[in-house]
Amino acid sequence: MAGDAELRREIKSVAAYQRLMTDYYRTAKRAAKDGRKVAWITSGGPVEPLHCFDVIPVYPENHGAMCGTTRMSVDLCEVAEDRGFSRDLCSYARGDIGCAMTQGGPIGGLPRPDMLICCNNICGTVLKWYEELSRYFDCPMFLLDTPFVRGQVSEHAAAYVEAQMEEYVAFLEQQTGIAFDEERLNDVAAKSLRSLELWSEVLACAEHRPSPMNCFDAFVHMAPVVTLRGTDEVVTYYEGLLEEMQERVRTGISAVPEERYRLLWDNIPIWYEMSSLSGLLASLGACLVADTYTSAWSFDMRDMSKPLRTYAIAYTEIFLNVNLERMVDKSVALAKRYSVDGMIMHSNRSCKPYSLGQYDNAARFTQQTGLPVLILEADHTDSRVYSRAQAEERIRAFVETL
Repeated sequence: MAGDAELRREIKSVAAYQRLMTDYYRTAKRAAKDGRKVAWITSGGPVEPLHCFDVIPVYPENHGAMCGTTRMSVDLCEVAEDRGFSRDLCSYARGDIGCAMTQGGPIGGLPRPDMLICCNNICGTVLKWYEELSRYFDCPMFLLDTPFVRGQVSEHAAAYVEAQMEEYVAFLEQQTGIAFDEERLNDVAAKSLRSLELWSEVLACAEHRPSPMNCFDAFVHMAPVVTLRGTDEVVTYYEGLLEEMQERVRTGISAVPEERYRLLWDNIPIWYEMSSLSGLLASLGACLVADTYTSAWSFDMRDMSKPLRTYAIAYTEIFLNVNLERMVDKSVALAKRYSVDGMIMHSNRSCKPYSLGQYDNAARFTQQTGLPVLILEADHTDSRVYSRAQAEERIRAFVETL
């Protein structure tokens, strides 16, 4: 009976996910043979214009997560470190630079970029990282500069980024030799919006008690909305995933057997510990039902009458580009919406913009909600700075207090 229950808990859409992402990477790797261009793009960058010009977007950070999950990141980081890159740099950057130099990693490296699209709305590291890649691959780089948001996006900031979006389109015209087609952009924008809506609905299913999925599931299934939003394939995929989640809610299939505690996660996952942490929390009857990471790709882009303007605002006020007060507001809102009993914050050595101010945020979160917070120190892909025994001991003690 226990085996049957575990089989029921497996998410069937994993098979569709694996097919989708395998096809995506195969397409990217044969791009040169097919006469298509490849752009490496930062995770917070506007991907929609690339699809308008039939450019294949490739995300070094997504690949970095794969390297972390397969525990291949440390070796790649050491390649970069041996060439003089500081160990204090983001492990995504170190791992990606090491991968570029060795064609290492779980899929034998990424396809060579024809261009680089860098948006600094997630951190300042990406600029220097992509400049280094531009020199290494001898390819052009476009920078989309987004002002930091204190409160709301100002009219001046919105106009500033919108002008850059127009420059972005002109850059792609120059690099591809294809004329900009506004009708094509509107079509891509509609598909992008639909995929974001579907992803938001998938995440919302975790409001149900018991939750049909946990954040470890979301960390995996977010990849298509990051890499492929704006395409038919991603819309079809999330329609299927949403249907499965809704069916699990109707039939009472839970992600965690005997769910007793509901938790909120803050920061990027500890990719190399996904399985271990998932198993530990499940054994304690604790389910991560919401997080500040995957919901960053559920931003509002409903007004598409002026798509470049809408993208300018949406990509400027992405989660890591706003002040601490807005970060706390989001955590508090998620805690209330998903009825959580506490929050786990990953103090991430590699992601300083995400981790800076976490202790203040934790104090404010507890003050506003009355809920406890546990802060774990780690790195999203560099396992050399993580102690599993210490983390597990602290998690067990934390759950006991709930």
